[in-house]
Amino acid sequence: MEKIVEQGLLYDFYGELLTDHQKSIYEDAVYNDMSLSEIADEHGISRQGVHDLIKRCDKSLAEYENRLHLVEKFSKTKEKIQALKDVLETLEDREMGQKLETLINEILEEL
Repeated sequence: MEKIVEQGLLYDFYGELLTDHQKSIYEDAVYNDMSLSEIADEHGISRQGVHDLIKRCDKSLAEYENRLHLVEKFSKTKEKIQALKDVLETLEDREMGQKLETLINEILEEL
């Protein structure tokens, strides 16, 4: 997964666990695509301070994922839903209906 996409997903799932200060700086870096210098000037801290804070946030978010696996579960569910859509497009007989039922049950168990 591309790093920026992964950062965005991790932040979407676990961002509320960061402090307001961490969230503000992390959002500027990841979502607003601001440079370290721009963020440092805006928040009145050093460029190195911004860099270190972003690294700590990345580490914290990754640790949350390692413990909770919410992004992993989300991705698996998304894949199964896509498979469900594929089955629906070709649904013509009873066998396909059984496959559809199996996929639905798997999704429901994971939620």
